[in-house]
Amino acid sequence: MSRIGKLPVSLPTGVSVQLCDGNVLKVKGPLGELSQKIDSDIKVIVEDNQIKFERPTDQPRHRSMHGLYRALVHNMVVGVSEGFSTQQELVGVGYRVALNGQLLSFSLGYSHEIQLMLPTEVKAEVPDVRKGENPRLVLKSCDKQLLGQVAAKIRSFRAPEPYKGKGIKFVGEQLRRKAGKTAAAK
Repeated sequence: MSRIGKLPVSLPTGVSVQLCDGNVLKVKGPLGELSQKIDSDIKVIVEDNQIKFERPTDQPRHRSMHGLYRALVHNMVVGVSEGFSTQQELVGVGYRVALNGQLLSFSLGYSHEIQLMLPTEVKAEVPDVRKGENPRLVLKSCDKQLLGQVAAKIRSFRAPEPYKGKGIKFVGEQLRRKAGKTAAAK
């Protein structure tokens, strides 16, 4: 039995779940509404403020989907009740980010600015930069998958390089650094 799949997903107060036709699960909470289509082989049971998942057989396909859909629904419940956030740091001289509504403008050492229009589900904040600190970007959303995709897209504009660590990195991320060239010994 899948250790993750057999755990029930408990529903906090203010979160409601509805199982629609076609095995589509809709989760509604104070921060938004999300839906997920669940494979027809996986049985979803909603009772006593808990969601349980059951699989028909022990085939590898059923075993993998059992844990997968439980994890996806758990992320949906946490997202609509608490939300998710990620912080990114711009490391480099002159690297800046500006927010204008849902439009992010990045200055990353290229000859041009890079602009990104955020989806409506993702909210961004750019805290004020104090002297000696790197600019930060805070992204918040109830959809964990979408938040991760947007954060990965932003990071791809200027991924951290291994020698000086310049680029866009997640706060708290440990970068693998390389030693630079050393003077030739004679």
